[in-house]
Amino acid sequence: MGLGVIIVVAALTFGVCYLLDKGFNKVFRGKVQHASGLSVRLNKRYATIGLVMAFLGVCAIFTGLKEGIALALGGGVVLLIGIGAIVYFLSFGIYYDEDSFIYTSFGKKSVTYRFGQIEGQMLYNVSGNIMIELYMKDGRSVSLQSTMVGVYPFMDHAFQRWCRQTGRDPVACDFHDPDNSCWFPNVEGK
Repeated sequence: MGLGVIIVVAALTFGVCYLLDKGFNKVFRGKVQHASGLSVRLNKRYATIGLVMAFLGVCAIFTGLKEGIALALGGGVVLLIGIGAIVYFLSFGIYYDEDSFIYTSFGKKSVTYRFGQIEGQMLYNVSGNIMIELYMKDGRSVSLQSTMVGVYPFMDHAFQRWCRQTGRDPVACDFHDPDNSCWFPNVEGK
């Protein structure tokens, strides 16, 4: 495969991803919380891995068309995994303003919550990564990872607004310990 073909495929892959990102934002992210500039997003490594895998998948498909069908099929699988990582990166997010936040996740309808709807939290340690599970009054939960971009400013903001919306004094909340990833009361039995 020539260098020119590789450059064209790379440019097309990155260009399509850029256009998808811009189009996705315009179509699906038009609420006040989206425009606030405050968000929790997945680490950019998901997008990077997705782009690299999509590029490698396309290269394997083109090479497989000349060398053998097995390489082309394998390239198709790698391409699909890359596209999946990109879609997951683009679809997940928490966008918030002074009063509420929108939780957006792949395959689920976006849900808007007021901070006062948080009932509590649970912490999990998954392979050295802290997982924060926020339990909401409607019975759903919001999952956050310590590696997400903007998660700690969001949790601090959420605690302050939660106290305000529920009429609690932040000083009287003995469970509040951000150094140990505790912002809300521990939820027992979940």
